[in-house]
Amino acid sequence: MTNQDVMQQTEDYILGTYKRFPVALESGENATLKDFDGKTYIDFASGIGVCSLGCGNEAWLAAITEQAKKLPHVSNLFYTEPAATTAKTLVERTGMQGVFFSNSGAEANEGAIKLARKYSFDKYGARRHTIVTLQHSFHGRTITTLAATGQDVFHNYFFPFTEGFVYATPNDIESVKDACDKSTCAVLMELIQGEGGVLPLDQSFVQGVASYCKENDILLLIDEVQTGVGRTGTLFCFEQYGIEPDAVTFAKGIAAGLPFGGVLAAKSCAGNLSAGTHATTFGGNPICAAGANAVLAALTPEFLADVTQKGAYIRETVAGWNLPVVTSVRGLGLMIGIGVSCSHREAVGKLVESGLLALTAGTDTIRLMPPLTITKGEIDAGLAILKAILSSY
Repeated sequence: MTNQDVMQQTEDYILGTYKRFPVALESGENATLKDFDGKTYIDFASGIGVCSLGCGNEAWLAAITEQAKKLPHVSNLFYTEPAATTAKTLVERTGMQGVFFSNSGAEANEGAIKLARKYSFDKYGARRHTIVTLQHSFHGRTITTLAATGQDVFHNYFFPFTEGFVYATPNDIESVKDACDKSTCAVLMELIQGEGGVLPLDQSFVQGVASYCKENDILLLIDEVQTGVGRTGTLFCFEQYGIEPDAVTFAKGIAAGLPFGGVLAAKSCAGNLSAGTHATTFGGNPICAAGANAVLAALTPEFLADVTQKGAYIRETVAGWNLPVVTSVRGLGLMIGIGVSCSHREAVGKLVESGLLALTAGTDTIRLMPPLTITKGEIDAGLAILKAILSSY
């Protein structure tokens, strides 16, 4: 098939819920991808932060292939070794108490929301159910996680949304306190607001929210769907903020391309989701869990330090160009936002056309989320394209 064949077949048979770039990708090696017509692209997007180990990682391929030969799926009515191993690794490396496995980030956040409401129901009764989230946040596209998302652009079409969410101002502790009342059971926030524009929260604000939650028995839920699993240079971003969340959600890069996510729960609330209160058919799927185990094995201290260094190199290089169109460069690890004064959507379109896959975020940000395994050569090749396009403005 050609690019045009794949694109036409897609348009004919898949619902038009995505505004796709005119590229049909066929294969890849690490952070270098190829389309059906033979054109190559440097991947600074990694499937929106999903392909954490790039394309063709041998350890990951071996893990999922071996598991696929053994056992593809049995449901959570039985025990499997891959999921047990993933759970043990995550709990031991985070200090949390336990984990629930899902298939996606939205499902993970749904699970955290249910966990928080169940915790407060058990302790205080049905009326303590409100969850405070932040303006500019994004927590998923289900009816409930859209309600949790603090962006008006998402609050349309699908009424009525799930009730019980209020929104506070990021980096304003008094706004969070004002949003809380006797009905509040949790605060849910991203430490770097990804879809909102790659906006890191201030450490003092995050620590202030954590202290306020602890003082008032309000659960602190941290959405690490984008920031987790090595993306920001530590296993989870909350480690860099010096806090102890009650629950942490994750997905995207955990299985390096396979659908996998979950909720890590601290001792404070791990026992509240008892048998029958939450479930999913595919959660903890053995093949996906095998992929997750390969990813977690790769995320050694040395590997994570390298992620930090790569991210710093990209940010410093872009900032050093001193281009008029670049208004800011921000982020942690390999989650990078470049604020621009031109149309960010137009710029990303030009990047893709020139052979660099990138993303947009917010209203003015080019978002870069390359595979954690990206090489120096691939970084420099991508930066050359980025500089050429941004210099044209």
